[in-house]
Amino acid sequence: MNKISLFHNKCKQHRLKVTPQRTAIFNILAEDDNHPSADEIFKKIQMKLPNISFDTVNRTLLTFAEIGLIDLAEGHGTPRRFDTNLQPHHHFFCVKCGQLTDFDCKACDNLKIPEKIRAKFLINSQRVVLKGLCDACRATKKDN
Repeated sequence: MNKISLFHNKCKQHRLKVTPQRTAIFNILAEDDNHPSADEIFKKIQMKLPNISFDTVNRTLLTFAEIGLIDLAEGHGTPRRFDTNLQPHHHFFCVKCGQLTDFDCKACDNLKIPEKIRAKFLINSQRVVLKGLCDACRATKKDN
């Protein structure tokens, strides 16, 4: 199912009107796989809808996450970021530039959750987050 069909189906399933604002926000998300923040999306959407408020964008993104249309990416002391990739995947986070990169790894998909954690929590999904320096930041570090 393509992203636009998914958008319409999720809205219908959760009785959300498909408004021009929601559609524009979703279209921006669908075009960006770099885990944008609400502020980044707000800046892009203002070019199309200059009267839209940041609050509308932020609330819409949280609603999209709540209904399973997008996912919240892990926080790392930066503004909350959103993930449009709903397939199982993992993240690499660059601690210098803040880039968040998706990666697939079968071994990470199958990590054994400790029984102590399984007994205490209901696990809905699992995602590995690796932290370090991306290639560009590593190259910059070597130059210094």
